[in-house]
Amino acid sequence: MSAIHSALTRPLLAACIAAALALAAPAAFAQAKIEQQMSAEQFKAAGLDRLSPEQLANLNAWLNRTLDSETSKAVVKAKEETREQVKHENRGFLGSGSREPIEARMTGAFAGFERGQTYVLDNGQEWRQDDNANLPGVKLDSPQVRITPSLIGNAWYLAVQGYNTRAKVTRTK
Repeated sequence: MSAIHSALTRPLLAACIAAALALAAPAAFAQAKIEQQMSAEQFKAAGLDRLSPEQLANLNAWLNRTLDSETSKAVVKAKEETREQVKHENRGFLGSGSREPIEARMTGAFAGFERGQTYVLDNGQEWRQDDNANLPGVKLDSPQVRITPSLIGNAWYLAVQGYNTRAKVTRTK
């Protein structure tokens, strides 16, 4: 497995395990009988003391099936949400799967494009310029930027708001 693939899947795996564990605890708790989960006063106040043993067993079975079903649905939803979150956060890395543009602010001063320059964004991402694009004479403080994927291939391009020049960039962090 490549280091990039490993770095992308590790957070997803950890989040899925955490979600499954968080959801499994209530399911294990619910496998107990309802009369063991409620105080005697609560049990009586709900009118459950008037149920026959067979009715109480049916209620417990129904509650356990319902909770199992809802827990399974919640685990699936948590996995999907986690997968989408990781995909979104890893935009720009090779194999991330997401090609949504990134809009953010560059942190600090911007004095034009320069090959090899690293651009740090306010969302924590860092991008390095890989081409010879230049933008001479520009001096901006924390400009708004947009990073978009190429139509073909895995290249990404950074543009500073108000300028048409784009620089080819690679995400480094």
